[in-house]
Amino acid sequence: MRQLIFLLVIFTKNKIMKLATLTCCIAFLFCCQNKAQNAMATTTNSTETMTKQSIHQFKVTDLSGNTFDFASLKGKKIMVVNTASKCGLTPQYKDLEALYKTYKDKGFVIVGFPANNFASQEPGTNEEIAQFCQLNYGVSFPMMSKVSVKGSDMCEVYQFLTQQSKNGLQDSEVEWNFQKYLLNENGELEKVISPRTKPLDEKIVNWVKG
Repeated sequence: MRQLIFLLVIFTKNKIMKLATLTCCIAFLFCCQNKAQNAMATTTNSTETMTKQSIHQFKVTDLSGNTFDFASLKGKKIMVVNTASKCGLTPQYKDLEALYKTYKDKGFVIVGFPANNFASQEPGTNEEIAQFCQLNYGVSFPMMSKVSVKGSDMCEVYQFLTQQSKNGLQDSEVEWNFQKYLLNENGELEKVISPRTKPLDEKIVNWVKG
């Protein structure tokens, strides 16, 4: 009789241990599933946040001192380019103007940002820059007031253009005057083009026409 009771006790203990082990496994799996779902939700939310950001959220000041609202460009492809008056690449103004005139009525606009970040090649005032652009190249596309496009005093638009956490595409650094940022109709960054790539380069024209 004692042996029978002993066997029953051992059998019961084994059952309890197995049940406890099974319970622990189920709880562990449930915990892992919750963590995975939370991680996926966080990733999804982060992605959604990045894709929602757009250059259309910014307002800046043009060369004449007027407010320029990027929201007014919704539905248009945009090229943002940092310019300079005393640079070896300054003649690109001519091709920029030609590109703008050709496609300005087809949903395309160029927005220029004069900047003095590279070898002090844009030293003039806003008034002097406006006069230079008009007299030498007949620039008619929107030109903004002079800004900084790199460093600790970088303007907000260029923070957006150069930081993946803000533009959702990639990190970049403005290498020199006339670097080009191409944005789609929703104001989202699509391409970063080297300063030495000319405005009428095939890949730029095809993007504008596409």
